[in-house]
Amino acid sequence: MTAQPSEGPRRERRSPKARRSVTGTRRLVAAGFLLPALVLLGALVVYPIGYSVYRSFFDRSGSGFAGLGNYVEIFTDDTIFTAVKNNAIWVVVAPTAATTLGLVFAVLTERVRWGTAFKLVVFMPMAISMLAAGIIFRLVYEQDPERGVANAVWVGVHDTFAESAGFPNAHPLPAHPLEAAGGGAFITKDPVPAGGAAVLLPLVGVAPAKMPADARPARTPAPEPGKITGTAWLDFTRGGGGRPNTVDPQELGLSGIRIEAVKDGKVVATATAGADGTFTLPAQADGARLRLPESNFREPYNGVDWLGPSLVTPAIIGSYLWMWAGFAMVLIAAGLAAVPRELLEAARVDGASEWQVFRRVTVPLLAPVLAVVMVTLMINVLKIFDLVFIIAPGSSQDDANVLALQLYRSSFGTDADLGVGSAIAVLLLLLVIPVMLFNIRRMRRETRR
Repeated sequence: MTAQPSEGPRRERRSPKARRSVTGTRRLVAAGFLLPALVLLGALVVYPIGYSVYRSFFDRSGSGFAGLGNYVEIFTDDTIFTAVKNNAIWVVVAPTAATTLGLVFAVLTERVRWGTAFKLVVFMPMAISMLAAGIIFRLVYEQDPERGVANAVWVGVHDTFAESAGFPNAHPLPAHPLEAAGGGAFITKDPVPAGGAAVLLPLVGVAPAKMPADARPARTPAPEPGKITGTAWLDFTRGGGGRPNTVDPQELGLSGIRIEAVKDGKVVATATAGADGTFTLPAQADGARLRLPESNFREPYNGVDWLGPSLVTPAIIGSYLWMWAGFAMVLIAAGLAAVPRELLEAARVDGASEWQVFRRVTVPLLAPVLAVVMVTLMINVLKIFDLVFIIAPGSSQDDANVLALQLYRSSFGTDADLGVGSAIAVLLLLLVIPVMLFNIRRMRRETRR
């Protein structure tokens, strides 16, 4: 008696061609949808990478094989090697500083009522393009304090604590009763007796427009018994017609200029000229020579050369932090909102200080978010170009040079060397790959959790 086949449901056997993917889509259909994306990926990513690697082994013209010569030039040419060093500085300093600022802002804004408004203000620079930010900070770092905000603030603080000279480049003429005293000071040729006629201390070399705002027409004071009186003024009449060594009606007093009475090399009395240039010295100055010290004639303090060779890279990094600290703050604040509050409260109940809670509880819990921010910013700064190109002036661009900027300079223009430019592009790719691999591994670990 033969066994009868069971009446249960039979499984259909499908041919391999008809197999479906996990999502139930036929592989042929999936390939059809993916094909345009793969073509674009190959044309815009794979082919340029392959051609750049190929071109990096040839010389400037592309006809002669250069081997590793272009890569050697990256580390032997001073300008390109400066770009490599600056990129290392950027990768270490900029992401670390931006992440630190973002962490501080995110933690502090949780404790204030206006935290949302503060976050909005800090994040707003992200809406500005790199080009616009570069133009803004080119003006901020302008050397002239009347135009550059940074130097206007710096000079204001400096002048608050240090007296600035009022008459740079002022000097007497040969016919004046003053002579050089060394170090930029001027002194009367002869001693001055007390109670005599007013002493005249004329100077030239100051533009009338640069005179102090409170300067008034100079006048000759009357003699005073036992005292020395005199006038320090600008011996220049606008439009001509004035007489030398004579106080003319249209000539202005050197308001605020300092006068010293010197005997035997020692200062025995001092005075400061009024708005009309007049001054009075006490009896101790009898028989002394009157000196205008060098402090009257120093060049005014013009602030810091932010875009000079030594500070241009830190200055540009500062502008980058202005833009990207808000990005870091928003991501870290989102991670901070997910931190279990009971852990923080438990640490405080156990007697931990706020600093200990921050360092030993908050930061470790935020480590995955901080890693995301750091990796994102590291990839971002490896290809930094716009800010350096716009902010750094031509005289300092070699000192602020970075690889992306050098790639542009080497690949375009009348002196282009596509071999070196391609080698720089390959070097940038090699620098980005480890960071990307680290990010992919971290994301996989997070997915497994």
